[in-house]
Amino acid sequence: MTVPDRPPDADAPAPRPPVRFRWAWWLLAYASLGTGIVGIFVPGLPTTVFILISAWAASRGSERLHTWLLQHPRFGPAIVNWQAHGAVSRYAKWMATLTMAVCAGIMLWCVPIAWVKWFSIGSMAAVAIWLWSRPLPPEEKHPE
Repeated sequence: MTVPDRPPDADAPAPRPPVRFRWAWWLLAYASLGTGIVGIFVPGLPTTVFILISAWAASRGSERLHTWLLQHPRFGPAIVNWQAHGAVSRYAKWMATLTMAVCAGIMLWCVPIAWVKWFSIGSMAAVAIWLWSRPLPPEEKHPE
């Protein structure tokens, strides 16, 4: 007689990856965090995407870094909203759109190769459309 499989416990922690891969997740987490921090100062290099990648990789390779990112006063709320709801704040959407618009203007002015300009600007437009299609965090939604 076989015992039926029990459904997985929703509150159980995710299984830890094998130790042999933890160093790779750790490396990706810290490399992404570093790139995200550089993105704060370099126009056109996104910060949020790399911080989200860092949090995702840290959840598999560095519990200490993952906890630090979730509790960080600047990064934490965005990470929690993304992980829980796939949501992006209105402020983040506007800042990303403004940054892409400024970068598009600089490209139109400085880049001499037409296809490079239009491919880059088209990519930014596609990202902006996707970004604005993301829901708002629950605390930003207006009551209906």
